[in-house]
Amino acid sequence: MRELVVEADGGSRGNPGPAGYGAVVLDAATGETLAERAEYIGVATNNVAEYRGLVAGLRAALELFPDAVVHVRMDSKLVVEQMSGRWKIKHPDMKPLAAEAARIFPAGRVRYEWIPRERNKHADRLANEAMDAGRRGEQWSASASTAALTPAADLAAARAAAGDPATGAARARAALTGREARPEPQAEAPALFAPDETLAARARASLTTAAGADREAASGAGAGAGAGSGAGSGDFEAEAGRRATTGVQEPPAAAAPGWSGPDLGAPATFVLLRHGETALTPEKRFSGSGGTDPELSPAGLRQAEAVAAALAARGTVQEIISSPLTRCRQTAQTVAARLGLDVRVEQGLRETDFGAWEGLTFAEVRERYKDDLDAWLASPKAAPTGGGESFATVARRVAATRDRLTATYAGRTVLLVTHVTPIKTLIRLALGAPPESLFKMELSAASLSAIAYYADGNASVRLLNDTSHLR
Repeated sequence: MRELVVEADGGSRGNPGPAGYGAVVLDAATGETLAERAEYIGVATNNVAEYRGLVAGLRAALELFPDAVVHVRMDSKLVVEQMSGRWKIKHPDMKPLAAEAARIFPAGRVRYEWIPRERNKHADRLANEAMDAGRRGEQWSASASTAALTPAADLAAARAAAGDPATGAARARAALTGREARPEPQAEAPALFAPDETLAARARASLTTAAGADREAASGAGAGAGAGSGAGSGDFEAEAGRRATTGVQEPPAAAAPGWSGPDLGAPATFVLLRHGETALTPEKRFSGSGGTDPELSPAGLRQAEAVAAALAARGTVQEIISSPLTRCRQTAQTVAARLGLDVRVEQGLRETDFGAWEGLTFAEVRERYKDDLDAWLASPKAAPTGGGESFATVARRVAATRDRLTATYAGRTVLLVTHVTPIKTLIRLALGAPPESLFKMELSAASLSAIAYYADGNASVRLLNDTSHLR
């Protein structure tokens, strides 16, 4: 008698809210994926979506092998305990779904096991894909999944696996879908602020971050204000840099670009949002924490509204933390109003104090303070004229803030509304990049980046400088 494993999950963004489920059928002996199911089900609660996922997984297993013995694994304690008969089913929406699930296989051929959420990532991913598809006005498609079989291919792959348990399903999957047979990832990071992206796209973004930064580097000293910055660099940009050390403890590099290290639970995920434009931004003037503390310009207010709408649609942010400076608090409050969240102010997220350079362009600083500027470009330990902060000082402040926030918000997705230097510093430290990489990154106003921090110290940069919400 064939033994199958069904893993199922469901979710609701709002509870009740837009909901979907995911389910996967696995060969118990080999772990091969035999079938995947997912569906956007409209507005529903988490529990209804979880039960719908269970029903879909059991029906997929029945289609494959009607005489199978099924081991159901879910991270819903409620569903597992109710289907095992240990808890009563009281909610009227649950009773018909539980009865439907119970009728699919004889009771003696199904057993239920609760598993932690981190062990149910395959079904969780499918549920999120279904909800993302619903947000786009579509239904989930197997061809759009990151590792899916088409329904017509499910049975063929399963039958092939029966003849060759070690490799049959993988080969059948490759033949039927045109994909190369390869193992499933063992530790997938959760969706960040763009859950509709494929894992491959995220990995490519992580792999190309450093290369893209190099292409943005300036041609050399004296190239002019903001030469190495790209567009929208009002807080700070300079055109060149040289390798130096800061003394800041660097976190260990990730085991492989775009992937987490060991599976140590859900990471603390920081979605990094640079504030919207101020009057100084398009003029590329130094604007730190020691200047006039400008407000958002009309363009900046529009950018804040646009990013708020984008984050609301994606539905992943759970907390909002802002720099104390006005431009960040305005941006954060705009997002918070759309998401229904509060804003916490964190002093460690403030911008660099640029001393006497505040309000000046790069060319003006070069003209007035050439020696100080050259020293600043040559070493992260050099401070701007007039008692400003060095990048080494900022890096220590930002790293301490990062460590405190990752400990506080493990397993949460947190929006950090901050400035160019703190965001670039967090990205640089996560990538293990040298200090001069600060001069080689473009970071536009109201752009989004994200970093997932794992319990073992590894970090994964998901995207850099995403401004798609502004287009």
